[in-house]
Amino acid sequence: MAEKPTSGELFGVPYNFERPKLSKMLSSYWQPGEGMLVEKPFGVGYTLNLANWRSWIVLAVAGVLLYQQQGSDEDSDESAVDEAVEVVVDD
Repeated sequence: MAEKPTSGELFGVPYNFERPKLSKMLSSYWQPGEGMLVEKPFGVGYTLNLANWRSWIVLAVAGVLLYQQQGSDEDSDESAVDEAVEVVVDD
C-alpha cells in the first residue's frame, strides 16, 4: 500500500502533519522578510507572521474587540431584569 503524504498542498491550501520540532515551531512564527501570513508549522492553513507589523495590528484589533465583547456581556447581564411583559394580540 502506498504511503500517504504528510505535507503538501490541497486546493491551494498548505497542510503539514509531520511532527514539528521546537526550532521549526519558533522559526515559522517569526519570518522577517515574508508577508503577514505564513504556512502553519503543523496542521492546515496559514498563521500570522509575528515579524510583520501588520500582524500586531490584527492582534491588537482582535484584543480590543474581545475586550468590548466581554464588557457588553457584563452590562447586559446587569440590565437584564425579570419583568412582566404585556403582549396585546388583535384578532
